[in-house]
Amino acid sequence: MSFKEKVIYQIYPKSYRDSNGDGIGDLKGIKEKLPYLNGLGIDMIWLNPIYPSPQKDNGYDISDYTAIDPIFGTMEEFEELIAEAKQYGIEIMLDMVLNHVSIEHEWFKKALDGDPYYQNFFILRDEPTDWVSKFGGNAWAPFGDTGKYYLHLYDRTQADLNWRNEAVQEELFKVVRFWMDKGVKGFRFDVINVIGKDEVLKNNPMDDGKPEYTDRPITHTYLNKLNQQTFGTDPEIITVGEMSSTTIENCLLYTEPSRKELSMVFNFHHLKVDYENGNKWTTPPFDFAELKSLFHTWGEKMSAGNGWNALFLNNHDQPRALNRFVKIEKYRKQGAEMLATMIHLNRGTPYIYMGEEIGMIDPDFSSISDYLDVESLNAYSLLIAQGLSEKEAFRRIKAKSRDNSRTPMQWTNQEQAGFTSGTPWLGLGANHEEINVANEIASPTSIFAYYKKLIQLRKSYPVIAEGDYQAYEPEHPQVYAYLRSLNGQQLLVLTNFYDTTTTIDIPEDFAEAKILIDNYEETKLQTTLQLQPYQAIALLKRL
Repeated sequence: MSFKEKVIYQIYPKSYRDSNGDGIGDLKGIKEKLPYLNGLGIDMIWLNPIYPSPQKDNGYDISDYTAIDPIFGTMEEFEELIAEAKQYGIEIMLDMVLNHVSIEHEWFKKALDGDPYYQNFFILRDEPTDWVSKFGGNAWAPFGDTGKYYLHLYDRTQADLNWRNEAVQEELFKVVRFWMDKGVKGFRFDVINVIGKDEVLKNNPMDDGKPEYTDRPITHTYLNKLNQQTFGTDPEIITVGEMSSTTIENCLLYTEPSRKELSMVFNFHHLKVDYENGNKWTTPPFDFAELKSLFHTWGEKMSAGNGWNALFLNNHDQPRALNRFVKIEKYRKQGAEMLATMIHLNRGTPYIYMGEEIGMIDPDFSSISDYLDVESLNAYSLLIAQGLSEKEAFRRIKAKSRDNSRTPMQWTNQEQAGFTSGTPWLGLGANHEEINVANEIASPTSIFAYYKKLIQLRKSYPVIAEGDYQAYEPEHPQVYAYLRSLNGQQLLVLTNFYDTTTTIDIPEDFAEAKILIDNYEETKLQTTLQLQPYQAIALLKRL
């Protein structure tokens, strides 16, 4: 089965299932839930970082690439998880953070101690550029008392690695091979399109300096070398690159199979459609025309150029998509199924973020003290400094905080939602008595049952896995629709993004088509089709 037929399930390990009562999810907890994941039908589990880390950036600040952080368990438990998952036909994808290491990593410590070999592992300069860190402030910090500065595109505790040094490349390739030898069959490469820095770094006031280090041509050279010297030797391995501020043109280059770089790419443009003037901490209604335009443009161009998208609406860095796109008070179920249809029948590999398959929503915290995410707390202070009231600043954090998706998985209606026997590291969603796995798997008409059906459709119909992509009725004010075609079959997917009924004209020959999936019952097919609030329907016909 190729990666085009597969569905990948993302787990934020801290929040999935705690097996020992310390309030933090762990590897044994994930292993315990493999039968559940097997029942859903997924093919691969992507784990956010599980390596030793000072946790200044949720484990993306790695201090040891080839060990397991004791908060999650042991290497032996990881090996058991891989072996048991394979029994169910499920593989593991690890998060590889190869752009930077924690300043607690031994390479950085040796560099600080004056070892010139390790100093060349980092990007050190006498004069810093004007680049701005992605986490705010200057992207350079003093390198001890040497008078030099080291580059950190992210937190100042995350020092960027010097990929121009072949010794760095070889060390990182060794890391990938280490995990391949453990049986890992998937790698998600964090912010991989910023690894290619030029030899001479230049000031650039445009867009915080991003053009100087984003999608540089040499990045393609590095990825091809990484492919050829590590995962490219195993055709079963799936890779996905997280692409920061990227372009379609580059993503085609990253994923066109003959170039031997990556299987697929994540981009984030579609999750900024509810940002006012590019500012995350604002709450305008989402821009539906922009959302549609992005999906159509990326869909058509990646299809035409033989590239491949990773498809998603939720992850560990985003608030829950249901809260962003759906009026959940009345239409949580229909909205969840509509969004799932949009993603799962699309051209690309779908990713499910834990809890999405049961329609989890933001936790409805009542105070800023409920939030732990450093980005949210910094933003709250900044909003107040800009003159907003505490009430308004909190309202914005509540809408956009990354902690919204990091609350513990809701297994049961019991105390602590079946996540832990202790006190959870982050508060639970107040809604877990209603929204939980136990309720969902008991019902044949649940959101979970609908996801299960979508996953099976991708495996059963090549037109879903392999078909091309064409926008349908792109100007419709409330429907996102597309056509997929392959070998004489055509699939028309219609999704109503609003809580009001609407009509859409469909081609005459689709009025006789087979309904592949529909989140409403008894839809009568006719050339002018009436769609109910948040309805999703897919029609299949032979050409």
